[in-house]
Amino acid sequence: MDESSDPDARGDQREGSWLRRLGGRRSSGGDQAKGDVGNAKAAGDQVAPPGVGSLPTALWTDSHCHLQDDPDPAETVSRARAARVGRMVCVGTDEISSRRAVALAAEFSPASSALAAPLQGAVGRPAEVFATVGLHPHDAKVGLEPLKELIGELSAAGGLGRSRVVAIGECGLDFHYDNSPREVQRDVFAAQVALAHQHSLALVIHTREAWDETFSILEQEGVPSRTIFHCFSGGEQEARQCLRVGGFLSFSGIVTFANADELRQVAVHCPLDSMLIETDSPFLTPVPHRGRRNSPSNVVLVGQTIADLKSFEPEVLAAVTWMNADKAFGIGS
Repeated sequence: MDESSDPDARGDQREGSWLRRLGGRRSSGGDQAKGDVGNAKAAGDQVAPPGVGSLPTALWTDSHCHLQDDPDPAETVSRARAARVGRMVCVGTDEISSRRAVALAAEFSPASSALAAPLQGAVGRPAEVFATVGLHPHDAKVGLEPLKELIGELSAAGGLGRSRVVAIGECGLDFHYDNSPREVQRDVFAAQVALAHQHSLALVIHTREAWDETFSILEQEGVPSRTIFHCFSGGEQEARQCLRVGGFLSFSGIVTFANADELRQVAVHCPLDSMLIETDSPFLTPVPHRGRRNSPSNVVLVGQTIADLKSFEPEVLAAVTWMNADKAFGIGS
C-alpha cells in the first residue's frame, strides 16, 4: 500500500516509512544492510537526529557539481557561500575534468589564499571544495588508463586525501544514450568499483535505464562501504535496492520539477541518514530558475523543497545533509 494515500499513515511518513523499514541499519562504518531487512529499523527514525534541533547557522552541502565547466569558479563559490552553501563536491567525469576538480579543490581549501575574508560565512567556516576522480559511462570508450595514471600521480604526491579527493566517480552505466558500448561501460564501471575499494574511497554512481545491471556489478565487485547514487531519479523499487546495499540517495533539482511526483514521494520516505542533496550544476536547474545555468547556490532550493515535503525546518535538513556528507565522503567536520 502507498502510505501517502492513507490519511492515517501520513504521520508515519518520517518515522518507520516503507523505505526506512526496508532500508536496514547503517552501521557506523557504512557496512551494507544485512539480515531481515523487512523488520530492520535504523538509528535515526525519529523526526530529527539528536542534537540537530533548529540550527539557524546550519550550512548546506552541494554533494555533486561540476565547477570545471564554470567560467568564473571563484565568483560561483563566493555566490554559493553567500547563500549559506559551505561545501561543494566537484565531480570528475574523465581524466581532464578530474584534474581540474583536484586543482579547484586545492584552490578552495582552508590553506588557500583563495579563501579570503569575502568567502567567510556566518559561522566562520570558509567555503570549501572537494574533488572526485572518475570516468563517466558516456566516455567509457576512451579507457581507464589516463585516470589510473592521475590516481597514481596523486598517490605518489602525498596521497589522495591530501589532494582532497573523496570519491571515485561519477561512474556507472547509461543505457539511455549508449554513447559507449554497453560491454565497455560494464567493464569500466566494474574497474572503478575496484578502485574505490583499493583506495578506500566513496563511489559516486551514475545509472540511467540500467538499474539491474548496476546492482549486478555491485554484487559481483562488492559494494563499497560508502556508495552514493548521484541524481537519484528512480522509483520505490530502485530506492529499496539502493538502501538495501547501504547506499545514499542524492536528490537533485529534479525533485522540484512538475512531473516528478514519484520522486518526491521517494524523498518523503527516504531515511534521514541516507539522504544527500546536490545540484549537478550547471545542469538540472531547479524551479523557479528552469532555463538558466545551474549553480551550487541553488542546492538551497533543492533542500528547501525536500524540507517542505518532510515538514522540517530547512535548517534541520541542512544540518542533517551536512552530517550525511561527512559520512558519505569521509570528510569529517
